[in-house]
Amino acid sequence: MPPGEEQLTARLFDDADTGPLDPLALFDLWLAAAEKTEPTDANAMALATVDAAGMPDCRIVLLKGRDQTGFVFFTNTGSGKASELAAAPRAALTFYWKSLGRQVHVRGPVTPVAEATADAYFASRPRGSQIGAHASDQSRPLASRAELVARVAALEERFDGARVPRPPHWSGYAVEPLSIEFWRSSEFRLHDRVRFTRPALDAEWTRQRLNP
Repeated sequence: MPPGEEQLTARLFDDADTGPLDPLALFDLWLAAAEKTEPTDANAMALATVDAAGMPDCRIVLLKGRDQTGFVFFTNTGSGKASELAAAPRAALTFYWKSLGRQVHVRGPVTPVAEATADAYFASRPRGSQIGAHASDQSRPLASRAELVARVAALEERFDGARVPRPPHWSGYAVEPLSIEFWRSSEFRLHDRVRFTRPALDAEWTRQRLNP
């Protein structure tokens, strides 16, 4: 039986433990624990990017997949975040689980997901969300809420009784981690921090305890 979350977490913060430890497997266990304790959206994460002028930007999105490719989220490809990723395909993610007193911080390059991956996830979404993806020109100016509501109504009529296809302007991105930091709260702000890094996606991880 593979080690559980408590065992791997104990190893993570044990200075005497220098054996190999997979941060992605540990992340999955921390997320599973958060799903049992967080009141809403344990998969919510802050996504940080930079625009063409180097100005940072940040917003909350939802993690919709985690595999060996990376941390996957989906969005309108004409949105601000997508435009920024096209210009500078690198990002940082932060998960914060207040109920557990834990954070995970991820940094790495970003790549678009495969078309088949985007199709499969879009097909799994509620129909209202599928219609919304067609209706919204995300991040662009909107004259009024009524204009958006009218677009939704027109699309509901257009697709009445039919499958809603994935719009060409909607897809996903994978943040491929080169750095994963685990943080655990402690008294007097003497928190535990351990960072895993690797020089390339196919390289081995190394870990380092950090000052709080």
